[in-house]
Amino acid sequence: MEYYEAANFLFDLRRFQVKPGTESVRALLDHLGDPHENVRFVQVAGSNGKGSTARMVESTLREAGCSVGLYTSPHFDSLRERVRVDGRKMTESALCEFVAEAKPYLVDRAAAGEPLTFFETVTALGLWYFGRSDVDVAVLEVGMGGELDATSVVDPVASAVTNVTLEHTDVLGDTIEEIATTKAYVAPADRPLVTAATSDALDAVRAQAGDVVTVADPSDPDAPENPDLRVNYEGRVNHTESVVSVSVDSGAFAVEARLPMLGAYQAKNAGVAVALARQAAAETGVELDTETVARGLRNAHWPGRFEVMQREPMVVLDGAHNPGAFEVLAAVLSEFDYDDLHLVFGAMHDKDHREMAAALPTPDSVTTCRPNLSRAEDPEILARVFERAGVDSVDSIGSVSAALSSALDRAGPDDCVLLTGSLFCVAEARRRWTRLGIPKAVDSPTDAREVLERAGGTTEAVDAAEDEMVHRVVKTQVERRQARVFETEMARFGGECVAAGLDSDGELHDVVLSGTLAQFDRLLDSLEGHPYGLSDVVADLRGRLGLDDGEPTEQYPWDEGASVMGILNVTPDSFHDGGEFFDADAAIEQAQAMVDAGAEIIDVGGESTRPGADPVSIEDEIRRVVPVIEAVSDLDVAISVDTRRAAVGRAALDAGADILNDVTGLEDPEMRFLAAEREVPVIVMHSIDAPVVPGKEIDYDDVVEDVVEELNERILLAEKAGIPRERVIVDPGLGFGKSKPENFELLSRLPEFEALGCPILVGHSHKSMFELVGQEAGDNLEATIAGTALAVERGADIVRVHDVPENVAAVRVAEATKNPSRFE
Repeated sequence: MEYYEAANFLFDLRRFQVKPGTESVRALLDHLGDPHENVRFVQVAGSNGKGSTARMVESTLREAGCSVGLYTSPHFDSLRERVRVDGRKMTESALCEFVAEAKPYLVDRAAAGEPLTFFETVTALGLWYFGRSDVDVAVLEVGMGGELDATSVVDPVASAVTNVTLEHTDVLGDTIEEIATTKAYVAPADRPLVTAATSDALDAVRAQAGDVVTVADPSDPDAPENPDLRVNYEGRVNHTESVVSVSVDSGAFAVEARLPMLGAYQAKNAGVAVALARQAAAETGVELDTETVARGLRNAHWPGRFEVMQREPMVVLDGAHNPGAFEVLAAVLSEFDYDDLHLVFGAMHDKDHREMAAALPTPDSVTTCRPNLSRAEDPEILARVFERAGVDSVDSIGSVSAALSSALDRAGPDDCVLLTGSLFCVAEARRRWTRLGIPKAVDSPTDAREVLERAGGTTEAVDAAEDEMVHRVVKTQVERRQARVFETEMARFGGECVAAGLDSDGELHDVVLSGTLAQFDRLLDSLEGHPYGLSDVVADLRGRLGLDDGEPTEQYPWDEGASVMGILNVTPDSFHDGGEFFDADAAIEQAQAMVDAGAEIIDVGGESTRPGADPVSIEDEIRRVVPVIEAVSDLDVAISVDTRRAAVGRAALDAGADILNDVTGLEDPEMRFLAAEREVPVIVMHSIDAPVVPGKEIDYDDVVEDVVEELNERILLAEKAGIPRERVIVDPGLGFGKSKPENFELLSRLPEFEALGCPILVGHSHKSMFELVGQEAGDNLEATIAGTALAVERGADIVRVHDVPENVAAVRVAEATKNPSRFE
């Protein structure tokens, strides 16, 4: 079964109306052999904030060393986002396996007049995947209510009701008390229910659940007396982070943490998350200290929740979708200073648009739009709501991306552009910053068939196009209606376009485009100003194909041509040269030799990341690297520090380093802000674990595209911290969470990383990947040199190596084949 067939089958279940209850899910799981029985579950219910809270719980438990599943909804671009294990969305192959196993049963139930809904089936999918992944804990965001929600098929070890407002009254009840009672059914059998509910809602929760743990800010006038967890929102510290404090057990356990989320309500969510994480940790035998909790909370990134995408003008994406959430959104917005407010608004037709509009400060302009979903409200109706609310400048534009572009055109550098009303609206807008156009090497019909099949093209479409796709080939992702436009227009200009066989608007469609540059140029000209919001896609493709007018800038050694980075390990245990340069004098002598041999960058590292390496304290790492950096800082060479800790990076920059090389891809939250503050380049490596965990296997659908996609999110994180993309260098992370064949595939398809728009670093020197071709790990100079030449030929901007003279020669040979005149 192909992925598009499996996804189409699941999306088709949306035609069945929601029916409360767990019997159907329970029967499906029984049919599948009850794969979830040995998993510990945490359930998070509530009217608002349950997704953010679930993410905080998951991040905190992962920080404590647990393997954690996370089930949330809705998704942004792919159904697989709803089900994650250790931060990675489920694989396409796993989803296909589930559908193949469940489909006959689901068809029988539908034929008997008892069909399962989309949400019921996807919930079963998540529980099935968590069971087969053998996670320690799985965190479930409750869909609606609690008592009759599909997620309540589990017996949780910890659960919460974040808060309660009037919502879904046709299903949950007409009053706050009724809704609170329904939600409180998620209470675990032998542990207290955690809640930040107040007043009548809290009374109803207590009446239903019995034993509860209350979370409150004592300064809140509705707060209960003597809450079990006291929280305090201490305000934002930058445009993406705030500070909260959580105190438990009368101050015996107190945490002050930064959150990558803004708003006073997030303090309550953090308090609920801390209580849930402590209960779940107790069940798994893991102890949570305050440092672990603080780090976990700070890494709980949650897209689309007051997400500041850029500054000058400030652009905010927020998925608020009911009046209560809009009141909170207005409060967060009040923490910022800006001149004019330009609102982009799209919402579902069943929401209270008048109350949502009334909750916000009066905008200076409003542009209404319609996300590509059948439940979305007509933009003209939404425009009339804001006109009646007294807004002078109101426009309605069909697509989300076009509406956002229009607002950005009106905004000055000191203004704020706020896009809100629905997470579906946010998802479409966010693609302006996340869309990838991946170049593909297609030199034969066989290459074409592989690319097209991987993109989900139907057999008929692949058969028709494979012989023609031997020109410039690009793969990107667009909405379903945009894909149809590409198919029509590319055919008109003589090129080829194959779109995924998905029939649904539920997720992005892969599209593979093939043609000459002239054909692409004519295609993109024809799509300018298209009503489906294709302008962002057009601009992105122009840049990818080199059809824009941008002039390259030269600021760093790698801007002119590929550079050699010499490895200088001041460690006793690195895999190739451990101990050789542990003495500072030997390290300095080696650095000078590397510079003399042609190295343009020296990478100084004080901690080994080889498999099984012992961690080094921050103090010891600083003592190792700082004297060496100080001593070599006068050499005519750029100096990078190879570290995963911001404290070490700061000390290294103070000593004279020029570049931060982070093998964990900004896992330390402070690292990105340090790079932004010091305005230095940062190398972001894709890694699963650093140091490497021996024997750990990772499932990829397509190792190259998966790594590109995951690096794209890390780059976005860096940009939101204030690091321009031109100062981010990406490293595919050869040897870190990849098999030997996968490492070679990454090297082979290196040009696809150009989609990220960043310089590319390859670190392959003496690695065990070369055992695949009969070389010995840790001692394979000849293979390393060959890898260097191939990497540069395929587009590497920096190669990180131990043996500088030999690899400098390899780089120069590879560069000369591309541009001989450079060496004249």
